[in-house]
Amino acid sequence: MADAPQTDPRPRVELRGISKHFGEGERRVDALAGIDLTVRAGEMIGLRGPSGSGKSTLLNVVGCVSEPSAGWMRLDGDVVYDARWLRHDLRRLRLMKIGFIFQTHNLLPFLNATENVAEAMELAGMSSRQARTRADGLLDYLEVGHRRHAYPGEMSGGEAQRVAIARALANGPRIILADEPTAPLDSARAHVVLDLLGRIARDHEAAVLVVTHDESIFQRFDRLISLRDGRLVATEEIGRAAGLAAEASLPTP
Repeated sequence: MADAPQTDPRPRVELRGISKHFGEGERRVDALAGIDLTVRAGEMIGLRGPSGSGKSTLLNVVGCVSEPSAGWMRLDGDVVYDARWLRHDLRRLRLMKIGFIFQTHNLLPFLNATENVAEAMELAGMSSRQARTRADGLLDYLEVGHRRHAYPGEMSGGEAQRVAIARALANGPRIILADEPTAPLDSARAHVVLDLLGRIARDHEAAVLVVTHDESIFQRFDRLISLRDGRLVATEEIGRAAGLAAEASLPTP
């Protein structure tokens, strides 16, 4: 195995030399090529790039949905990949460590808001009563508690996305992965969702990675990472991260 790189004690996501290809020979496509990335507790990172640049593939690799072809990956302090998967129960890993938010809310239409959120906790072994109590607390935290008895078909797009975010937080994951979460929303609701994700990053000391094409929300991120042809080509410090960098550069009085 490769030597584990020296890292910050509090990163949630660490990638070193992560590559992913599909096919072989002349049909081989390199979706990711040697990605190095660290995302620390409390950071919200935007991933941008043209279609086919590797954004969604990177999200799937971090989410342990797609196996890398090479590299090293540590999630929330545990090395989970080093040229091969080191964890056998990836479903359990995803359930407990990673929260997923998608472009469409994917809520179960026959369950109300509380039931949709509680289901993830019940799958993890929590009692139904405890799960529903925690679900209602998460809905209140996301300011949609008044819709706890509503079914997805009775909610607005913004309300449904907030319930989906509550579901992603159900088991207290320290890594939140969002694939175009604001695409179906108007500008005002998109900004509200990004502000909520930023608050979650800070309040829960989570790493939040968001794939987006929406330039209007770029300034909401701590860092904006650009991908092209499977490679990380640029990193821009924004918002809080930029402020901290500027503060560090000030002369000592």
